[in-house]
Amino acid sequence: MIDDKLFSKLAKRIESFRDEMVDLQTRLCAIPAIAPSSGGEGEAKKAEFLENYLKQSGFPEIKVIKAPDLEAPAGYRPNLIAVYPGKNSSKTIWVMTHMDVVPPGDLALWRGNPFKAWVEKGRIYGRGVEDNQQDMVASIFAVKALIAENIKPAYNVGLALVADEETGSKLGIEYVLNNSEFFRKDDLIIVPDAGNANGTMIEVAEKSILWMKIRTLGKQAHASTPEKGINSFKAASFLVTELQQLYKIFNKKDKLFSPPISTFEPTKKEANVPNINTIPAEDIFYLDCRILPAYPVEEVEKAIAKIAKVVEKKFKVKIEIQAVQKAPAAPPTSTKAPVIQALKRAVKDVYHKQAKPVGIGGGTVAALFRRAGFPAACWSKLEETAHMPNEYCIIDNMVGDAKVFAHVFIQE
Repeated sequence: MIDDKLFSKLAKRIESFRDEMVDLQTRLCAIPAIAPSSGGEGEAKKAEFLENYLKQSGFPEIKVIKAPDLEAPAGYRPNLIAVYPGKNSSKTIWVMTHMDVVPPGDLALWRGNPFKAWVEKGRIYGRGVEDNQQDMVASIFAVKALIAENIKPAYNVGLALVADEETGSKLGIEYVLNNSEFFRKDDLIIVPDAGNANGTMIEVAEKSILWMKIRTLGKQAHASTPEKGINSFKAASFLVTELQQLYKIFNKKDKLFSPPISTFEPTKKEANVPNINTIPAEDIFYLDCRILPAYPVEEVEKAIAKIAKVVEKKFKVKIEIQAVQKAPAAPPTSTKAPVIQALKRAVKDVYHKQAKPVGIGGGTVAALFRRAGFPAACWSKLEETAHMPNEYCIIDNMVGDAKVFAHVFIQE
């Protein structure tokens, strides 16, 4: 249930914050928070700015959880936890966003300075403005609206502003989960780390991820005398086509996911010999597998090894297979979970759309919550410009998402 008059007051207040939200986006964009492994200093300066901003905005309780990191100039990676108390403290409604951003990439592809945000035709441009500042700012101003209207939400509201999402989350939400007890089983957890352009996608499940490095070893020879060598490239090329059998072996469908099947795609190819007239002794390619939760990852590994054995025998090569990434699917969030129902109601009232739970092939940080036993939902209204040159955030999306969060906060 929701008090329509109360929500109307919050929505109007959030609309009045539009210029302030753009200003905060601009100020955040000017503080690059790039991981040390990507050539940056980490999130310390951004976290310090945000901690002060949250204090000035009226958040009564802010804690900083520091994950040690000797590569960062500060010596740690900061994670901020801000809680606004509700009428009932038995559970907390969380929005988790991340402070770190990826490097800008080729600056020649940008129409402006990626760390000096600019506004154009209802959009904010700059690195990090959509990933993940759009919903970081939206969640902050949803709570600011509660404070401004002197409204106590039904339950506690928590904002988790974390580090290290772009490079694995070990020093971010994973560290927080392993070193604190902020989250409880009955909490509602929203992670705006996935979405679509009309706001109708609530991500509740992910496929298993398996990335394989496949190295084929033959015997080098002159290309004019192939009988003296063993062509690793030819064998590897045959193996690439044989691996398409995986689509037939693991052919179950699950309508929750898009696409509804497991996928097995050859992707990266490393260089072999530098010249045309040499038969290569070594060839390396990679296979990206996104596997429906119905199949154990180990079954796929065994099937790949079995196919490779046949190719080894046929071409008299040796094939080495190594898992580069192996992430079994986390338990899905139930489509009936309270956080899903709350988001569906909010999206319908704010965006006048019917949101539905779906599964995706990519991995999100919500998987860390799910593996820890916390049902989490990924939701946001996104243009999906993350990591691109000229990344942008639609201002209406930022304001609208703030209304969705506020709606969830006051649901009884």
